[in-house]
Amino acid sequence: MCGIFAYCNFLKEKSRKEILEILVAGLARQEYRGYDSAGVCIDGDKPGSVVFFKEVGKVAGLRKQIAASTFDVEKTTIAQVSIAHTRWATHGPPSTTNCHPVRSDPNSDFVIVHNGIVTNSTELRFVLQKRGFKFETETDTEAVAILAKYIYDSHEGARLTFTDLVKAVLKELEGSFAFVFKSKHFPNEVITARRGSPLLVGVKTDKKLKVDFVDVEFAGQDNEKQLDNLSSPSALLAVPSPSPKVLRTQSRAFMSEDGLPQPIEFFIASDAAAIIEHTKRVLYLEDDDIAHIAEGELHIHRLRRQEEGSQTPSQAAATRTIETLELELAAIMKGKFDTFMQKEIYEQPESVVNTMRGRVNFDENKITLGGLRAYLPIIRRSRRMVFIACGTSYHSCLATRAIFEELTEIPIGIELASDFLDRKTPIFRDDVVVFVSQSGETADTILALRYCLERGALCVGVVNTVGSTLSRETHCGVHINAGPEVGVASTKAYTSQYIALLMIALQLSEDRISFTPRRGQIIMGLHALPGQIKKVLELDKTLEQLSATIVKNTSLLLMGRGYQHATCLEGALKIKEISYMHSEGILAGELKHGPLALVDENMPVIIVMTQDSLYPKVQSAYAQITARKAQPIVLCNEGDEGIPKECKTIRVPKTIDCLQGLLNIIPLQILSYHLAVKNGCDVDFPRNLAKSVTVE
Repeated sequence: MCGIFAYCNFLKEKSRKEILEILVAGLARQEYRGYDSAGVCIDGDKPGSVVFFKEVGKVAGLRKQIAASTFDVEKTTIAQVSIAHTRWATHGPPSTTNCHPVRSDPNSDFVIVHNGIVTNSTELRFVLQKRGFKFETETDTEAVAILAKYIYDSHEGARLTFTDLVKAVLKELEGSFAFVFKSKHFPNEVITARRGSPLLVGVKTDKKLKVDFVDVEFAGQDNEKQLDNLSSPSALLAVPSPSPKVLRTQSRAFMSEDGLPQPIEFFIASDAAAIIEHTKRVLYLEDDDIAHIAEGELHIHRLRRQEEGSQTPSQAAATRTIETLELELAAIMKGKFDTFMQKEIYEQPESVVNTMRGRVNFDENKITLGGLRAYLPIIRRSRRMVFIACGTSYHSCLATRAIFEELTEIPIGIELASDFLDRKTPIFRDDVVVFVSQSGETADTILALRYCLERGALCVGVVNTVGSTLSRETHCGVHINAGPEVGVASTKAYTSQYIALLMIALQLSEDRISFTPRRGQIIMGLHALPGQIKKVLELDKTLEQLSATIVKNTSLLLMGRGYQHATCLEGALKIKEISYMHSEGILAGELKHGPLALVDENMPVIIVMTQDSLYPKVQSAYAQITARKAQPIVLCNEGDEGIPKECKTIRVPKTIDCLQGLLNIIPLQILSYHLAVKNGCDVDFPRNLAKSVTVE
């Protein structure tokens, strides 16, 4: 949820002005995650001193506060650590006091930023208060900062290393977190650690790195021991290396080809979007990794020994690879659009093409999903498939359930991740469980994944973010390739997830000759889809006018059947989260079982009546609501003459039944956008919501 950003330079001269600009820009790149306050911490004039800038509200306000201060920004340094944070309040209301970075005491011995929740913070606070420590904030984070000071003070004569200190702190913590630690006792050093919240480290050098991996130091391991053969197939991660044997110290020191230390910059962030303008070379941390940066070296330690059980292969791997980001800076900028949400709606013709690119052969009507190829026989033999997701991702599963059941003839279950965990749902070894998440860091979905891994099910990931926790911990999967999402409303995530799931169903049915004609029709529909989406986007002005007729209402009902039930639920969710208007998606078959009581001449209703096999049944629902004096807006196909002339209509192109929902959702996305704008809402930062929900 919150955004972490930290910057460390070594042998690279930077002015404080440059450092502050890097910090504030890094926070601005993560604004889309949602936040209510922002802060930075930078070295002061005296050795060991620090200066804080904190502001409730937007990062722009923080920038103004820095500009108005008397702080000497022209002073330069060749080595320093500075940290920054955007906070989404969980413990204590938004205030400059509760804003991160959080200090351990008035002297700022330890300063930290934190994402996630420390669930035993109340107990820690009680114990530390008993030992005489004073708390100045209401945050759970402060208990961690003070705990670090308490442990350090208790071992004053023991010459504790920064890494050992942080390990001791983390062993006392319960919950989900990502931390960055800075301390006056360890100048120009920084420690970052994660458990459940994403963190990555960007590396920027002028010269080429000697190796592009970092060895992991496991508990009880001889650090100077040479690796036998890092590039062997058993090493889990393929590591390109100039020589088969590399000293561990070399992989951590980031030396240049001539073997000398070189100027280097490190960027720590919750999100690749904050790093991309500085470097494309990044290293993703795994759960329970502790990264220590000092004197141009990056050491990665593990809280547990390598041989301990219950670790994923990527966590147990002996190295962390430095990867190259494919993300482009232009992709996370608004460009010609007023808002990120508008940009994402209009990017959908391109994003659906990107999801299909290299995977759909329209000449041979063939689907190739490389990430699933080796597992197709296992999936086809499964007893059932269970789809687990939250929010919009859940709706994309619901939208494609019928086509999965039709093409695979495997029983399909769909679960909300939080409810799935609450019920301790039975999962068996011959189940296939599909986890769908845009960010790949959704806390409930990741907990559900670990629950299913323990029970021996085959776990498949459908995610957008390469390198995310979900993409690393599942057995196999599909990246949806929708491009970066920089608005809280996941508009293109829905359409791209929809297509990715549909492609999985199509590939699973390849061995069924009887389904060949049906598969051919669907693939032809996919070919026409980008052009049809462009045609739907031309309805923008009409939908803006339509929004003016319902903007004053307090409630809105959306109803449909079959494939369109998911369309109604997702449309209602968009209207709720962006415009704050109460809206409800209703299965039209359930009208007489309660919801019909809500319908009268004052209740605005949108009914989805596109032409598929259930069209006559939806016409029956239309008759029921008009008999109660409703004046529905009808979302229907172009050229449909069965719609009464006096009706308000939203007309979309006709496609094959299982793809129609992709075209039907886009007018509802546009409508939610215009309702929000007319209500004066900030569409990119809906209140109370965050982009990446990394806590339960």
